[in-house]
Amino acid sequence: MILTRATAEDLLSEYVTDDYQKLHAHMVASVMEAYAQKYGDDRDLWYITGLVHDLDFDQFPHEHPYKELAWFKEWALPEELVHAVDAHAHSITGTQPKADLAKVLLAVDELTGFLYAYSLMRPEGFKGMKASSAAKKFKDRSFAAKIDRTEVSYGVTQLGIDFSEHLAFVITVLETFTNA
Repeated sequence: MILTRATAEDLLSEYVTDDYQKLHAHMVASVMEAYAQKYGDDRDLWYITGLVHDLDFDQFPHEHPYKELAWFKEWALPEELVHAVDAHAHSITGTQPKADLAKVLLAVDELTGFLYAYSLMRPEGFKGMKASSAAKKFKDRSFAAKIDRTEVSYGVTQLGIDFSEHLAFVITVLETFTNA
């Protein structure tokens, strides 16, 4: 299968029915693309990786990510994408992130969910969101308790970047999204 943005969108439509999961995929994809641009890497590959990283989660949450990894291999998707999706679930698969693509996916995935939850508390959503305020909320483990903060911290550490800078960068990308 030749994976383009259009085919990735088709796969997302076919395998994911939950509106939030679709939104999450688009948020992660957008941040991934922005990081690819920052790192001078393949923007399409990074965007597509973000878009399909949870392709099996909606229908097969207890088999995630093994179902999608099997599909990706069957579809002969790029090894870099397969590794990144495998490593984003390292606590399940045992695969450690090696390439920046995998590290960024790990640092971005749960964080976008957290920031979305935080945006719902704010009348202006993502607009004008301050990294310092989000960081303070991030420390409150009772808020958006299902968000695995350890995964975010692990991804940021693997990348060797400052959490505050990462948070500000992600917020800047997400400002284009509405919380409606």
